[in-house]
Amino acid sequence: MDPAAVSPTAASIGLRQLLMVLGDSLVEVQAAPAGLDVEIRGVSLLDPEDPPTAQPGELVLVIGARGRAAFPALRAAGRDGAAAVVVKLDGPGQAAALSETAAEAGVALLSLRSEARWEQVNALARAALDDAPPGGPGMGAEEGDLFSLAQTTAILTSGIVSIEDAANRVLAYSRTTDSDEADDLRRRSILGWQGPEGYLAKLREWGVFQHLHSSDEVIGIDSHPELGIRRRLAVAIRSGDRQLGTIWVQEGSVPLSERSRQALLGAARVAALHLVRRRRELSDDVTLTRTLLAGLLDGSTGPQPLATHLGFDAGRPAAVLGFSYGTTEGYEIPEGAAAPELTHSEVTNLVSVHIAARHRSALVTQVDPRIYVLLPQLPRGVDTDTLRGWTQEITDAARRHLGLPLRGSVGCLVPGLGDVFESRREADRILDAMVSAGVTVAVAALPDIQAEVLVSEILTLLSAHPEIRDPRLTALVSHDSRHQGRLAETLLTYLNSFGDIRAAAAQLHVHPNTLRYRLRRAEQLTGLDLSRPDQRLLAMLQLRLPPTG
Repeated sequence: MDPAAVSPTAASIGLRQLLMVLGDSLVEVQAAPAGLDVEIRGVSLLDPEDPPTAQPGELVLVIGARGRAAFPALRAAGRDGAAAVVVKLDGPGQAAALSETAAEAGVALLSLRSEARWEQVNALARAALDDAPPGGPGMGAEEGDLFSLAQTTAILTSGIVSIEDAANRVLAYSRTTDSDEADDLRRRSILGWQGPEGYLAKLREWGVFQHLHSSDEVIGIDSHPELGIRRRLAVAIRSGDRQLGTIWVQEGSVPLSERSRQALLGAARVAALHLVRRRRELSDDVTLTRTLLAGLLDGSTGPQPLATHLGFDAGRPAAVLGFSYGTTEGYEIPEGAAAPELTHSEVTNLVSVHIAARHRSALVTQVDPRIYVLLPQLPRGVDTDTLRGWTQEITDAARRHLGLPLRGSVGCLVPGLGDVFESRREADRILDAMVSAGVTVAVAALPDIQAEVLVSEILTLLSAHPEIRDPRLTALVSHDSRHQGRLAETLLTYLNSFGDIRAAAAQLHVHPNTLRYRLRRAEQLTGLDLSRPDQRLLAMLQLRLPPTG
């Protein structure tokens, strides 16, 4: 059990209220031996590699252990006093056996829909706890609780309510008692946590988003049975001239009430207060996290501030992944790509989403022009090969979805957060070498390209210290520059080919006699003696410097 996965809050929520938040689109109750009024005081994620433990009152999300594999987690949850356990089922036949075990353990059992994502139920459950009053479920929901607001709005309008942010991501929704009431758009929006692009395109075509962007008035959308869309109303959530989100009301099995439009206007004003407060709190927290993370990565601050802020165990293994792209890192951004600032955001979001699916405590930050991922408190069994695989998935996704060639580096595994700077430094060394040496692989750890890294660092020293360069080679490069010659290039190609005249000539697309002439000419101009190993070695290094070096 990862300590950072537990939601540290003094608030609690009843299982019945949590089920209303999650809704039957996500979870289904399989067993509730203590009833639905048990209190949930935290959320934790149990990985198959972790020992099965829980804290009293927790909602335990058993990730990666389907069906019978969840038996140990169920028994441990009952032993430790957890409130409920969420699992995924492999098939309908497993529900009975798991329910029987849950009843014996005295813990509620919820099954997660196969198409739903763990990070979705985790985020929704935590949001419900964060919005719950500290006095417990008996105190009732705060006015600012978006889920309570959605449920209240549903009652007032006799409809089915969803509250979304400005990017059309679902923040909260009302509970439906009849799954047939919800149309295809609502079901797919909740399961996907965002409206499907095909439906969003239709709404744009009909001018719905344009209206919401420019007006405070409620807009109506007629039903479209051919698209699986029932009649709805929508209103923008605004703070001044800025749109923070949208409230949607879908008509269910009964017509919307006569006062639906008025109820929607009021709900939008209440939701605006909530979103403004949430944005301010999140902004302060994110700013502090980024500051502490940046200090840890550059070695200017120790591990304890970040560990205390986020509840990390500073003594567990950690590692840093690095990513780079763009013209400053040796890549050309494809023609037609988004503006650089948008590209930065898209890449950071892509990295964040993919790494969060692999490691729940991961932190992502951008230090121009690179993106770094801190992987704190890594579980047992995670090694360099594992991290290389995670990094490869991200670079593949960037090429597939964004059309961007992304480089990824795997820093060394370190024993704790106090040594994270060394892992970040190694990730940078690898990226530097991948750029300067023209390494063709998209992802590398130090053992993969150690020679390239060391040569790259030697060249950096040569570039920074002209006094340790051979002036004869410098003169050869200058001669080529003045006369548009290729003597330096020919010499380096010859040396890289182990002195094989024919191989070097083929690489340069010249006749072997032409190559021999150029080598003699280079020796005559500089006084170099290519029969001497030391001069050949120095030439191989120095001629790799860029002309300006």
